[in-house]
Amino acid sequence: MSVLVQGAGVAGLAVAHELASRGARVTVLNPAKGNQAASWFAGGMLAPYCERESAEQAVVALGQRAAGWWEAVLPGSVIRNGTLVLAPARDVKELERFGSRTSGFEWTDGDSIAVLEPDLAGRFRKGLFFREEAHLDPRRALIDLATSLASAGVAFENDPAATAGFDWTVQCTGYSPDNADMRGVRGEMLILRTRDISLSRPVRLVHPRIPVYVVPRTDHTFMVGATMIESDWQGPITARSMMELLNAAYSLHPAFGEAEILETGVGIRPAYNDNLPRVIRMGNIISINGLYRHGFLLAPAMAAQAADLILKERSARH
Repeated sequence: MSVLVQGAGVAGLAVAHELASRGARVTVLNPAKGNQAASWFAGGMLAPYCERESAEQAVVALGQRAAGWWEAVLPGSVIRNGTLVLAPARDVKELERFGSRTSGFEWTDGDSIAVLEPDLAGRFRKGLFFREEAHLDPRRALIDLATSLASAGVAFENDPAATAGFDWTVQCTGYSPDNADMRGVRGEMLILRTRDISLSRPVRLVHPRIPVYVVPRTDHTFMVGATMIESDWQGPITARSMMELLNAAYSLHPAFGEAEILETGVGIRPAYNDNLPRVIRMGNIISINGLYRHGFLLAPAMAAQAADLILKERSARH
């Protein structure tokens, strides 16, 4: 069975892996767009329990196996150090509200926070520690997964005209203004570098207006994100968003005030009205879309659903 996967973001590569590992002949169309997709600007947090604060229970259920999937597919890619959620003293009520909407955490005091993140010692009195959560470097994961797929015989095609002759097509092309059922949600991020602070895990700083997360990466770099703006404008980061993200990072630790700004980025997240992903079949075309802000968390589950549809159909025919 031959399958064309349109799109080389996290959903496209995940479904290509699911199909190829089960024996399908897979071609991925247009991998050159990988560094322009929303996936390229993701935080890479595999944090189903934290996401419950603003998402439905379905996100928790679909995302609970994500860390195991990524570790099995790309051994060594997942860092299982949990997630730390903090708030300045003036916003402690927001921290309590966060806890009331989530599960899978333990309350931490100042001493516990200092053990988890020594560079934050003395800066916060209370926090929530989600011990079972994990994270990965999304860019490294995209590159390594594409490399692994190519080594396994998956073909990568740059010619948009090469869409004929396949038994199935899986569309993983993200947001499109032509899809009336979908909206774009703008997410802006920064990558900072400083040697003056180290973090072992993603740290979320809750705030009544713009909650922010800081995710450690290699070479003393940190991803700071992300805005959630109801807009599909693909222009550069705005001054207001830049100030809010930098102020939040500075609130976490003043060392970020002296950090280098290595990169700013904007991704348009694809979202349906309920902010939940969908696998939709239309004949021999399947669409995976609407992953919203949960791409790396939900792509494994949605890819498995799409692969099941295709391969069950093949079994039924034979």
